[in-house]
Amino acid sequence: MSRFDTDRLNRIKGWMQGYVDARRYPGCSVLVAQGGEEVFYHDCGMRDVAGGLPWQRDTVARIYSMTKPITSAALMLLVERGQIHLDQSIAKYIPGFRDARCLVPGAVDLSQTEPCLPPTLHQLLTHTSGVSYSFNPGLVPLAMAEGKLDFGPGKKTLEEMAEQVATLPLVFRPGTRWEYSVGIDLIGRVIEVVSGKSLGAFFEEEILGPLGMDETRFNVPDGTGNRFACLYTPLAGESFALTAVEKSSDTLRQTDDAENSPYLRTPMQSGGGGLVGTIDDYLKFTEMLRTGGKGILSPHTLRFMMANHLAGDIASMGPQSFAEQPMDGMGFGIGGAVVLDPSRARVPGSVGDFSWGGMASTFFWVDPVHDLSVLFFTQLAPSSSYPSRSQLKALIHGALL
Repeated sequence: MSRFDTDRLNRIKGWMQGYVDARRYPGCSVLVAQGGEEVFYHDCGMRDVAGGLPWQRDTVARIYSMTKPITSAALMLLVERGQIHLDQSIAKYIPGFRDARCLVPGAVDLSQTEPCLPPTLHQLLTHTSGVSYSFNPGLVPLAMAEGKLDFGPGKKTLEEMAEQVATLPLVFRPGTRWEYSVGIDLIGRVIEVVSGKSLGAFFEEEILGPLGMDETRFNVPDGTGNRFACLYTPLAGESFALTAVEKSSDTLRQTDDAENSPYLRTPMQSGGGGLVGTIDDYLKFTEMLRTGGKGILSPHTLRFMMANHLAGDIASMGPQSFAEQPMDGMGFGIGGAVVLDPSRARVPGSVGDFSWGGMASTFFWVDPVHDLSVLFFTQLAPSSSYPSRSQLKALIHGALL
């Protein structure tokens, strides 16, 4: 196991402070563990800029799509128990997909569809299902944006939202392309149907509770509201508008605050992006991935999850969507990306790195070569605003001996 040059590792502090001083991030924290031992932690900046409240280690943040690996692990629990298998059709659990249709190539209207097979659970987990996200380009994403069908915090339940998504055509025939999607939200609904429990209850009983992730929930946990961070964007409009070019005059325009956030109380339990939590809580999850299950999942199941499940890299599957990661030299496993070739990804890393991020610029990766868990927390959307993820990987690898 490689060790670190402490002076080089401490470069991360100045890099973080630079983002805060330039008003790119309100505040942020980085946590690095190697072989289960903490080797670096630092935080700086504010969780509430207007209120002058500091970003601290116990700050509660929106982790958005970093919910996806947790939901994926939850589904694999059901797979291990023989209750489901990955080649099953989503239509078995969400009947609206039974008569699935997909857009014909070159469609210019949502009515231009043809029959196709419903997606499988495996295709939903690997973003090869044909469902999409509202911030992707195209006809279906536009309809999702108009219908607010992104499983965001609001008055709808997971069941209600899943049924509405099932009424839309698929963007392509399942299995033929890769497109970042609400597929893992639909997986969350599958977990509810199979287990007979809400997704939140299943998480608490099977993953969050056993791991001691007591401050990670779909609603801001009781007693932590005074530590909940505000959310910011550098954009003039919607903070999730990934194609927007109009910047705000304020690079830290607040879009959600701690006292009025929908995450204080929402019935939506989004398996694709609904959890809020602390950096130390998420470390408990990444350490479960790194060490081989901690009695929750078999180490063999985890190796299966963190292997590449695509025929090649993501780029080879013709993606036309947003992604949290590079696509060249990157594969995709069950709920997260896998480094196949760091040189093609153009980011220092190890073959087998398993990672994903969230829309508010949070990020994690597990490195099996150097025995690392690395986490970055902040609260700025969209995550494509700055190259902090690739920069942090370079800083970490530059400090390895």
